[in-house]
Amino acid sequence: MKLNVIKFNCVKSTNESAIKIIRSRKKKEGIIISNLQTNGKGTMGKKWVSQKGNLFISVFFELKETLPNFKEFSLINPIIIKKVLSTYSINAVKIKRPNDLLIKSKKVCGILQEVIRFEKKNFLIIGIGINTLTYPMNNRFKSTSLLECSNKLINNSEIIKKLKNSYESIFYNYKINKLLLKKI
Repeated sequence: MKLNVIKFNCVKSTNESAIKIIRSRKKKEGIIISNLQTNGKGTMGKKWVSQKGNLFISVFFELKETLPNFKEFSLINPIIIKKVLSTYSINAVKIKRPNDLLIKSKKVCGILQEVIRFEKKNFLIIGIGINTLTYPMNNRFKSTSLLECSNKLINNSEIIKKLKNSYESIFYNYKINKLLLKKI
């Protein structure tokens, strides 16, 4: 499955934009990217603070038998993102279950996974917010940016490309492995 990139300058939420695209029947899968997000969503109704210059994306697709289920994706998502962020960070990137990535015990990424049902089909939407260049000051938890923890140039387009390739590889390899298992 190929994921087409759909770019916006400003959205309320990349997850909400993905839901609108699915319901409009324009696309069944893709990656929403926005330069700015005015009402980013976190888990349990919390708000994701979306500072300009950071990375806000939502990967969406129909859940099919040839793909992992939504529970498996809750385990796969942080692993994929950790692998990509680790290529930039000079410090270890750690997974804080179920949906955060930390560097030096500070939040650098949040993941929001939602399933919607439309026309008798289930669609998974994976919202990913990464503090690539800046980070919010928050009294409830400490956060950081990838830039602060790296000795490399941070390029959001490059990170998007790596994430896109990683998800497409999961889709392809899972389908191939499932077909091979059926033949045994």
